[in-house]
Amino acid sequence: MTSCLPAIDSINRSLSEICAAEDRQYSWENPRRFSGYAKRLQLLLRQLLRSSSPESLPASVQTSLKGVAGDLARAVETMSVYTYRSKIFVLINCHALCSSLCERAVAIGGWLALLGSAVQDNADLHKKISDLSRDMKQAHFGVTENEERVHRTLQREGQGRQNRKVLQSAIVMDLARALGISFDNQAEISEQVKLLKDDLTQANMVTERQILKSLERIVDNWSTEPDVLTQSADLEFEDDAHISPFKNFQCPLTKDVMKDPVVLESSQNYERTAIEYWFEQCIEDGREVTCPVTGRVLNSLELKPNIGLAGAIEEWVNRNIESQVKVAVQYLSDDPPLIDCVERALDNIFKISEEHTSSRYIMRNAGIVVLIVKVLRNCSKIVGSHLRSKSLMALLSMAKDEESKMILLARRLLVCRKLLWSIQKIMLEEGITRLAIHSLIGGSEKEREYGVKLLLEFSSDETYCVRIASEKGALFLLLSMAGNLEHPALSNLAEEILKRMERVEDNVQHLAAAGRFKPLLSRLCEGSADVKIEMASMVGRMTLTNSCKEQIARQGAKVLVDLLSKPEGRAPSLRALCNLSSLDDNATVLVDSAVLPALTAILFEKQDATVQVKEFAAAIIGNIVSSTGHWELASAEGERHLMQSKSIVFGLLELLSIASSQCQASILRILCGIASSPQASEAVIGHIKSGDGLKTIILFLEHSEVDQRVYAFRLIRVLSERLAEDLANELKPSNKLPLFKEKILDTQSTEGERSDAACILANLPLSDNEVTTVLGASLVRWTVATLKDRHRSTNGRTTRPTSIMVEGLLGILLHFTRNPDQQSDRVIKEHRLLTIFREQLVFTSKPKEKKLAALGLKYLSESGRTLAGGDPDPQPPQGFCSSLVFMCGRASKVPSTCPIHNSACEEDSQFCLLKSNCIKPLVELLVDVDTRVQISAVEALSTLVLDTSNGLKRAVEELEHLGVVDAVIVLFTQACPGELQEKALWMVERILRVEPLIHRHSLNQSLVRALVEAFKHGNPVTRRHAQECLTHLKQISGVSGKTSTQNRGWR
Repeated sequence: MTSCLPAIDSINRSLSEICAAEDRQYSWENPRRFSGYAKRLQLLLRQLLRSSSPESLPASVQTSLKGVAGDLARAVETMSVYTYRSKIFVLINCHALCSSLCERAVAIGGWLALLGSAVQDNADLHKKISDLSRDMKQAHFGVTENEERVHRTLQREGQGRQNRKVLQSAIVMDLARALGISFDNQAEISEQVKLLKDDLTQANMVTERQILKSLERIVDNWSTEPDVLTQSADLEFEDDAHISPFKNFQCPLTKDVMKDPVVLESSQNYERTAIEYWFEQCIEDGREVTCPVTGRVLNSLELKPNIGLAGAIEEWVNRNIESQVKVAVQYLSDDPPLIDCVERALDNIFKISEEHTSSRYIMRNAGIVVLIVKVLRNCSKIVGSHLRSKSLMALLSMAKDEESKMILLARRLLVCRKLLWSIQKIMLEEGITRLAIHSLIGGSEKEREYGVKLLLEFSSDETYCVRIASEKGALFLLLSMAGNLEHPALSNLAEEILKRMERVEDNVQHLAAAGRFKPLLSRLCEGSADVKIEMASMVGRMTLTNSCKEQIARQGAKVLVDLLSKPEGRAPSLRALCNLSSLDDNATVLVDSAVLPALTAILFEKQDATVQVKEFAAAIIGNIVSSTGHWELASAEGERHLMQSKSIVFGLLELLSIASSQCQASILRILCGIASSPQASEAVIGHIKSGDGLKTIILFLEHSEVDQRVYAFRLIRVLSERLAEDLANELKPSNKLPLFKEKILDTQSTEGERSDAACILANLPLSDNEVTTVLGASLVRWTVATLKDRHRSTNGRTTRPTSIMVEGLLGILLHFTRNPDQQSDRVIKEHRLLTIFREQLVFTSKPKEKKLAALGLKYLSESGRTLAGGDPDPQPPQGFCSSLVFMCGRASKVPSTCPIHNSACEEDSQFCLLKSNCIKPLVELLVDVDTRVQISAVEALSTLVLDTSNGLKRAVEELEHLGVVDAVIVLFTQACPGELQEKALWMVERILRVEPLIHRHSLNQSLVRALVEAFKHGNPVTRRHAQECLTHLKQISGVSGKTSTQNRGWR
């Protein structure tokens, strides 16, 4: 049997530690109660050991003592938490600690019951042990209501819930009561939190660490000094100018001076909003509603206003606000201002305005608004973006007060004079709009935010909306901000301002000018007749961008056309349509809106239409037909008459002689536009010819007005492309040809007139005598110099003439190359025209210029062959070696003559394409994308194989060496049926007359196939050339249907 002495020693140690009440008192009810049980157990154990020695105790007694020792040791661990851990730690674990003590007490009570049954012979001891056993088994260990509330609160904090200041204050009060200290004792509360932090140093529980973090934040906020008005301002006061707030002015929950104090049944005062929020949270958490300060459960939630306290607080607030305003006025009036002082003053002004709205009149009467704007205006260079933001923030807050807003807007001056020192002071405020707008481009987002908020506050006033719109750049800044999605908050504010501005009629034009057409278009499309006319007039007056014109035309064109039928709406609508039609892209939209019939009706109207109305109608038609659109297919008069119809053209020609000067220019422009259209030109030019319109149009070539001359020259140029002979017959009798030369050389004339005059001279048929007398060497000299300048301009050294001018100048030079006489030959050589044409091929990218230059090379090459005349075949050798020559053949020698002309050509000859290095540029033109250019190049190259004598072989061999032969053959195989194929085939036939090339190309299946297709489907000329080529290649069987050995592979 083992000894029970160790158990007895363990019990004594545990009881001694628990019962050491002389040195300390437990702060909690549960450990004090358990300590009482421990003292009784200590007395019973001593009595037991006095009655019997430990060695003589029965086995049941020893067993019970060992059980008591074990449970008592575990109880000591729980009791040590109450003793050595922080009180907050105990509150966090109060339920676990209570459960542990309860379990230990019940267990020890059970062991004592066993012990009591073993000492029944000792009645006194038996009774005491039985009583203690019963009491411990029935022991109740619990937490108080306040401890329970704090425990739940701490558990919620462990979940990371964010609380408002009101709840944080209530938590501190509950915690202080649970800890048994005053909630004003901030040092002790902070010390308890610090002790908790020490307890949790080795803790691994996330919840406990979260509770600690939350408590540190709450206690830190609680320890912060109350943010009362005077303390936050940090301004200098006179000694008697400031009264500190009484403690009962501050709400226990918010620690701020109360604005609406109420009293509870517990006689405690709170800020109304704070205590109401506390009530809501109590109900939401499912706990009894208590007074935060006293912890008392409230039977009634009635909140009674504390009128006396509210009056005292208001008096204190007004007294201090007046003191702060006085100091702010002083700082804002300093010149120059002290930035730090101004910033503090602005912070204080904003705080007063936001928290004490009823006191704004104090600042208003003190002139604060005027001073802030003055600082912004006069000190803009030294005031940074940060301070401008605060100034705008203060103004925005003050603007919420109607009378302050009135001052900022400078309205109702006589009323405002009672509020400010003088009317001159109010005038200082007239720049507030500009200041707010300027802030929209501020350096910081805050400055832009408060600037746009200030504008938004004022935009509720229509007069101010007009003022914003009239400020330069304001709408563009607002539109830019509204469209900036990187800052959605600012974008929404700017958009709201613009929507308010749209409601004001006076802003419609300003908004439209800035690119916001919604208000204008909505009124134009949906407004009354008068409103539509007003909007049309507005569109007619405005200077619009191209995108704006397109937007208005797409949505409002039909409305504007409908207005043409109303006498009062005709003029405004015509002005608007004239403005919109100046954009080429709008031609289609206007035509689709059926504008042409209405315009022609006005233009040809005999009686009612005024001169100005006709001028607008003609201008609009001119704009439309000068643009690419489908007007050629649209009805222009009645149901079937198009713009190119005979009645329209004849009507326009008739109007030319009776219309106003401006209308004449527009009519000439209309004729020029419809005559230039590929779909309408043939019909229009035919009607002009049949209507004897050439005589009428020619008269305007010498008109005194520039516009008439410009469009007349342009129209004559267009007509000269089809009616060159008829035009020449009209011009020559009146000796008008020199007029065009004079116009070309006249530097005072417009570039358009000079270019058109050059093209007209180029298109007119001129005799050799007229080329010499009318054009003359002087014009050639100027033309060559101008073209050379153009070539140099590609390096940026001179101004580049227009393409039309270049085309005309090249056409003029062609007059000298077509049928050159002796005098023309001198001009060609002196001015090196062939070199000019060659350089033009290199420098230009315009198809028509390439074509004209290639034609010039063709004419000069033909003239060169005529001048060469072709040398006869070499004479057979004479003399001693003639017999040897006869036997062995003619002696071969390197020819010294030009292989093209079979004669001696000078280097860089102006009549030889080979010597002047023109062949390579012409070969490059064979792959041009423009068919007309390819045809001209083939024609020029064809002049190199005109010779049918023995010189053809030398010419073809030279061309093969230069790559001409392969290029022409490839061109023919790829060309579609037509003129290009025919001309290329002619040249191929000449090439295939040379025997070596026949053998080389006889197996060219692509060539043979193309020849067969040309023979089958070409015109008679093409068929003949194709047959000759196939004959040269000995491929006739491929056409006749018979198969030759050479052709089998192809078949």
